[in-house]
Amino acid sequence: MLPPPGQNGSDYQHPAGPALIGVLGWMLFGTRVFLLLLLLASVLPLLLITRLFTRRRIWPQIYFRGVCRIIGLRTRVHGRPQHNALYLPNHISWMDIPALLGTTGSAFVANDSLAGSRLFKVLADMNDTVFIARHRRTTIGAQVEDVRRALSDAGALTIFIEGTTSDGAGVLPFKSALLSALEPLPDDVTVQPVFLHYADGRAVAWVGDEPGLDNVKRMLSRWRAIRLDLYFCDPLDGESLQNRKMMAAAAQQAVVTRMGAPSSPLHE
Repeated sequence: MLPPPGQNGSDYQHPAGPALIGVLGWMLFGTRVFLLLLLLASVLPLLLITRLFTRRRIWPQIYFRGVCRIIGLRTRVHGRPQHNALYLPNHISWMDIPALLGTTGSAFVANDSLAGSRLFKVLADMNDTVFIARHRRTTIGAQVEDVRRALSDAGALTIFIEGTTSDGAGVLPFKSALLSALEPLPDDVTVQPVFLHYADGRAVAWVGDEPGLDNVKRMLSRWRAIRLDLYFCDPLDGESLQNRKMMAAAAQQAVVTRMGAPSSPLHE
């Protein structure tokens, strides 16, 4: 799950404080924001028209691939993303979302506190994001149905199971409570851990007390490409699927193991 701005799970602090990006940095930032808005304005009408005729989700994946290109995010995919899958990745940056979405077309689960942002709500609705109210027990039944519908429509669903972001140097505890809407697990759903590794993880990570807008400014004013490897681990099976606690523990172990075992990418 994406955390509210400024709340995350790492002790690492960006030492420079608020980003000082300079004149050229502001020019690059402005150009990228303009291109992102132009891309959004181009895709939204096509998305709305397409939804009149089909539930197939073509445009969100195309849009977020474009987002990755514009912001300078270069991804390499290792392993094979499964279809009709629940992806359980570690979480480092807001850029994890366009990277995973552009690669897999996955829908996402997010904390309902993020629905208050108009722009985020537009992007979330575009991709059938499910907003979860963690502390509202009376809505659990509806949330379970929403999660399962999103998984069925998108063919994949991503939950950032650490519940917050880290600096990428390690993995935070995977929280089994975030899987409650998928317990018991539907018979035809594959659970696949995913390890995300940025080449310059600490510079990219959204951690400490850094406001979200400052992190966005730092990333969009950065001249060097941001390189991200996505490792799709082997799907969980057997006893690890018996309940959400065992799923969370097995997924965390798979990600931790993958951190020390690099491999050649299938495609870029």
